[in-house]
Amino acid sequence: MSKDYTTYTQSPLGPLQIKADEKGLTAVNYCDDNPIESPDQHEQPVLTKTIDQLNEYFEGKRKTFDIPLVLKGTNFQQKVWKQLQQIPYGQTITYSELASRLGDTQKARAVAGANGLNPIPIIIPCHRVIGADNKLTGYSGGIERKQFLLQLEGALLL
Repeated sequence: MSKDYTTYTQSPLGPLQIKADEKGLTAVNYCDDNPIESPDQHEQPVLTKTIDQLNEYFEGKRKTFDIPLVLKGTNFQQKVWKQLQQIPYGQTITYSELASRLGDTQKARAVAGANGLNPIPIIIPCHRVIGADNKLTGYSGGIERKQFLLQLEGALLL
């Protein structure tokens, strides 16, 4: 059984909880309160690399991530999360486009459900999926965070 590691970092979106095991990154979670730091976890290589790459991303210096990911989900969720990683920085697609890439335009709602269960937001860019009417719909971290990320990437001009 692998050991789990957790740490926290500050971001322009508020505190983020970052989780990993020996194989890779397992989760990024938004925190709505100030978490208690776990200083003993900072030396874990995946956590350190994730914090460094997230900081570069928020500074506008990074457009892709190269962190090993450990994803636990159904086969369908895994397929959706893999497709999300193919959406280029600064671009958006709709849920129906994402469903089409998976071979079935009728699965837009199922795609939206899997998108919402993405355990590693930002790094797996579920924020790049928008509604059919180009509206910002649903985001686990809240619409304001989705809007911030799309503006940071230049995909949303207000």
